[in-house]
Amino acid sequence: MALLEVKGLTVSYPVAVGLSAFISRRFLVAVDRVSFSLPEGRTLALVGESGCGKSSTGLAVLGLLEHVGGEVLFRGKDVLRLRGKALKEFRRRAQIVFQDPYESLNPKMKVRAIVGEPLRIHGIRGDEGRLRRALDLAGLSPPDYFLEKYPHELSGGERQRVAIAAALILDPELLVLDEPVSNLDVSIKAGIMNLLRDLQEELKLSYLFITHDLADSFFLSHEVAVMYLGVTVEQGETEEVLLHPVHPYTKALLSVAPGSGREKVILSGDVPDPLHPPPGCRFHPRCPAAEKRCVEAPPGEVELSPGHSVRCVKAESPREEP
Repeated sequence: MALLEVKGLTVSYPVAVGLSAFISRRFLVAVDRVSFSLPEGRTLALVGESGCGKSSTGLAVLGLLEHVGGEVLFRGKDVLRLRGKALKEFRRRAQIVFQDPYESLNPKMKVRAIVGEPLRIHGIRGDEGRLRRALDLAGLSPPDYFLEKYPHELSGGERQRVAIAAALILDPELLVLDEPVSNLDVSIKAGIMNLLRDLQEELKLSYLFITHDLADSFFLSHEVAVMYLGVTVEQGETEEVLLHPVHPYTKALLSVAPGSGREKVILSGDVPDPLHPPPGCRFHPRCPAAEKRCVEAPPGEVELSPGHSVRCVKAESPREEP
């Protein structure tokens, strides 16, 4: 059984449309029937441009959003239906590290209080050893040097390590990593990425890794799911998807990645308004290979090989070599 299994996940946000007395309430569908599974001790990367629905997917997996449909099974139990003690216990087992440590850490709290706050929330007291171990695991050694500092006294990388320590202190099984290195300098970013990989190996953690950077997903993930405008267009083992991409959107993302060696594919236009998604394949208005049939109906999911699937009418075309 997979640690996490997501089936037909949908996420909607209420949006006010119109002016004054003519305002109407509509729903923007940010995530549309997304499915994936995450085994224990592995990493699934959700990759795509800003606004594609990957962060909404991560928050929905943790049960932190309203207007969510489908199933989110954690060890076989549906997170979306958990209440009371069962939900609180799940939140011990699943934690999140946000993108911006400047925003996610309370500037009025010392590191001791920030990292120890989950212990207080869950009624775990008198465990100084847990606090120090969490800081050690996050690479903040010696712990005594950091415990009494405020966030403004730390570097950006140290702040993010504090956030990681706070996520680790309850001994979770799943971490949702929401762009955890996108705000860091290159050298600091490399250190955090190495830390995350080492922690996974040592603690047998599972990661849902949200990123727009394909190089990061190649480094950290075992599987990758490429999202566009709320839907998954291609997913599979990381090497298979990134070395042998099939969907035109995946190819376009790879072509602009530093050091890819591929001919650059410049997409025309902007991402469509998610309130009014285009008919058929959602990518067709920007797709350099779009045909008439791409407008007529949404493409079905085609399994190209075990674990590698794509949503594209040209999915059965011969594979291109990188």
